Amino acid sequence: MKMYHLETEKAVGRIICHDITKIEKGVFKGALFKKGHRIRSEDVEPLLCLGKKHIYALELEAGELHEDDASRRIACALAGPGLEVGDPSEGRLDLSAARDGLLKIDVERLQRINSVPDVVVATLHSGTPVKAGEKVAGAKVIPLVVREETVEAVERICQERELPPLQVRPYLPLKLGGVITGREVVEGRVKDGFAPVLAQKAAAFNLAPPLIRFAGDDADLIAAAIGELLQEGCELVIVTGGMSVDPDDVTPAGIKKTGARVVKYGAPALPGAMFLLAYREGVPLIGLPACAMYFQNTVLDLLLPRLLAGEEVTAAEIAALGHGGLCRRCDTCFFPHCSFGKGGS
Repeated sequence: MKMYHLETEKAVGRIICHDITKIEKGVFKGALFKKGHRIRSEDVEPLLCLGKKHIYALELEAGELHEDDASRRIACALAGPGLEVGDPSEGRLDLSAARDGLLKIDVERLQRINSVPDVVVATLHSGTPVKAGEKVAGAKVIPLVVREETVEAVERICQERELPPLQVRPYLPLKLGGVITGREVVEGRVKDGFAPVLAQKAAAFNLAPPLIRFAGDDADLIAAAIGELLQEGCELVIVTGGMSVDPDDVTPAGIKKTGARVVKYGAPALPGAMFLLAYREGVPLIGLPACAMYFQNTVLDLLLPRLLAGEEVTAAEIAALGHGGLCRRCDTCFFPHCSFGKGGS
């Protein structure tokens, strides 16, 4: 990297090595041109109007990259399916979601990338549901000029596996089913409150309302209702209520009677501890506790996006929810932009 003192008219294409300030009394005071800006022909007149007849500028040598170029290469290497790279601003490039979906980060590779000297990549948590256009990561290098081998080291890490370290997985258009349990609901003594909740959850992912079946507090009836929904092509079934330890709470037994493989009964997330996840021939079956009818966000909101993105959730992943699994129940809810459930991401 070389530094030059040039006439402004001859500095086009060179890199400014310090901020150039503009002051208009009562109107503006700040950097009109920031350190690292590459001078364009249209910048010459504004610079002359600031009294800058000469410019201290940089010239890159072989094997060096300007921060904008370095950050762009890093951002492009990071970006997998479902992501788009923005334009540089002060040496930083943002990556945004190109679609609604589940953000997935290869955390091990991300940590190694951030161990490369002069490189910084910051992301949202892996497993965060994101909307199209939402910023999910930012990449930059620390110095104004960086050696090209620094960027090449990052690119090699990004290319180690089939997919880059960052991606947004799309939600699958699954057909949902719901079994509403409870003799009091079946007999019409109590108005069901679960079907509207399930419809609301489905709508958040642009899915049709679940097909609904009702079953009393009987394991055989619950199993039969689940079987009906599976025969009608449901690809994810949520069974509501009857998940506590009371003798007449038989939803877990009903799910087991279908022949499903239970992954985990009980989740370290509050609200939602009495959650159950099982699979029957690849179809997820969820036992959902009554808290999901009363609280805006529960363990269902942590795991449903993963299931809709096609992930097979394991017992270990559910156990990992405990770190961050306590919802603060804030007066104004900002989920998923909060700590709830992030330990299991």
